[in-house]
Amino acid sequence: MSVKVPPGIRLFNKIADFRAWRRQLMLDQKTLGYVPTMGALHQGHLSLVSSAKEKCDHVALTIFVNPAQFAPTEDLATYPRTLQDDLNKLAALGTNVASAVLVPQVQEMYPSGIELDVSKQRGTFVEVKGLSHQLEGVTRPHFFRGVATVVAKFLNIIQPEEVFFGQKDVQQCAVISNMIRDLHFPIKMNICPTTRELDGLAMSSRNTYLTADQRKHAIVLYKALTTVEQLYRQGERDAKKLIDVATDLIDQERLKVQSEGSDWELKLDYFSINAPGDLAPIVDTIQHGAIVSTAVFVGKTRLIDNLLIDTQL
Repeated sequence: MSVKVPPGIRLFNKIADFRAWRRQLMLDQKTLGYVPTMGALHQGHLSLVSSAKEKCDHVALTIFVNPAQFAPTEDLATYPRTLQDDLNKLAALGTNVASAVLVPQVQEMYPSGIELDVSKQRGTFVEVKGLSHQLEGVTRPHFFRGVATVVAKFLNIIQPEEVFFGQKDVQQCAVISNMIRDLHFPIKMNICPTTRELDGLAMSSRNTYLTADQRKHAIVLYKALTTVEQLYRQGERDAKKLIDVATDLIDQERLKVQSEGSDWELKLDYFSINAPGDLAPIVDTIQHGAIVSTAVFVGKTRLIDNLLIDTQL
């Protein structure tokens, strides 16, 4: 498929070509901000690009659907790939906002090849222990191994001064922040607020999977999170009570979908209140703020969201 590259944006497919461009920036003493993506760009990604441009002379993105973070049963084959549309959206941000986009080949990113079955994989991988097994890691046990590996590779390839992630993937932010610290990457981590639709639904590339009916019910994630925040603001600190209220609310939505005779189901994966820092589950009293997060299957689409209460990442 031929792609028309908008003026002002450099599109690279080979790592060596990108590095030559990056080296010239260094020689010119220009700073580089980096936004990692899997493509299917939405306003959330674009706000990260704008934040990066505010802090750095140039902004580079990667668009790479990373096989290492998909399980054999997940949506690697069907994940939306919309490169031309992505480039057009970046160009619409204005001249010289996004300077470069690297779209590497899987073979170059994983020279030893990449199997979706972890037991068959060969090559070098990165794991961040203690932050990868809970929350998202329960349903997707090898997900953060894949994320940490590909981000470490890209930080080495891109060599930015600063990197930009969205708070929607809150556990990913914690994993990457710790990896940057532990592996001594000379890079500043920026975590930007979640970008939302007008009704509160967190923007996600997977929202495109939702039917109009499913989209209507997907707002339950945000409703559950904001209900917990509201009760907390009113003085409730018992994590178990807060979780019970949220899970009841999601269960009511599940029953509503069922009563409408829909040919799909809404199903809670988890609703959790965790300590900032080590992401340990809070099972009794919230004392020093919390990360409140949830994952819900809306039909076959798994959506995630979170709110930070009296804490920062």
